[in-house]
Amino acid sequence: MLDQILQTLPQVLIDGLTLGAVYAVIALGYTMVYGILELINFAHGEIFMTGAFIGTAILMTFSGLGWLSALPAVIALIIVLVLTSLATGVLGMGIERVAYRPLRKASKLIVLITAIGVSFLLQDLVRFISELKNGNYIVNTPALFSGQINVKASALLSSFNDATFKVTFIVVLIVAVVMMIGLEFFVNKSKWGMAMRAVAQDPDTASLMSINVNKVISLTFFIGSALGGATGVLFALHYGTIDPYIGFILGLKAFTAAVLGGIGNIRGAMFGGLLLGVLEMFAAANLSIMTGNVFGAEYKDVFAFAILILVLIFKPEGLLGKAVVEKV
Repeated sequence: MLDQILQTLPQVLIDGLTLGAVYAVIALGYTMVYGILELINFAHGEIFMTGAFIGTAILMTFSGLGWLSALPAVIALIIVLVLTSLATGVLGMGIERVAYRPLRKASKLIVLITAIGVSFLLQDLVRFISELKNGNYIVNTPALFSGQINVKASALLSSFNDATFKVTFIVVLIVAVVMMIGLEFFVNKSKWGMAMRAVAQDPDTASLMSINVNKVISLTFFIGSALGGATGVLFALHYGTIDPYIGFILGLKAFTAAVLGGIGNIRGAMFGGLLLGVLEMFAAANLSIMTGNVFGAEYKDVFAFAILILVLIFKPEGLLGKAVVEKV
């Protein structure tokens, strides 16, 4: 059994890191909003999905105009990422202003139900627009990077099988790491980041110190939504096919990653996302081997959530989180 697991390990790590990077960046949006408002923004998964559709629409427009073949792939990617991030960032700010801000003093259950309602609204709106334009809500994304790279893992250890990955794997990983490092630097080194940390710690005291709490919260939603939208573009480029419902399960997994790493902890969200992605791919490849074909790859989610339950039983604040006193 160990030999079989080792054979697929290089490919599992490559696929797991790709998926984990997507989870990690989406989880950042959840953990930023929770850190300041203690709100689980369940519409965040749909913002990610909307970003995937916006990015795909921009790529299709570029392709129709002939720009996609004229521009270098890296330049085209940067343009699409910037435009999509701005669009989803403004969308996130709009959702906060219209749906969440009027309910800021309401019970958390009401705000949670509102977030779920916004999630369904975005799903159906994107599906309606997609079917109106294309006649189908399942959309294929134009290829921006092509080619595969072979990894001679067997040269490192004879038990390993060789692995392959698409060029987009490198793109996803590099862009995700840049976004995560950029966010970490912004939160810890900039004045706005300091304001975010102050509001997260005590919004009332922060407002007495001349910090505009509403602006800080709006900026938080903008940054989190911009990162989510950019990740949607990366997802669409790597997997090639999107639909209005990808945000639900991916958003749920990203939320799980945030909880696994420590909700409200930015580094915890990064670590939790990468860990969850690797665990999920490991289960998909090896669950049938480990259970004697009793459970197949379709039970990979059960495996991942079982790990989460165990972590929360023994370390409820998450792997990198710290126990905190409930604010009153």
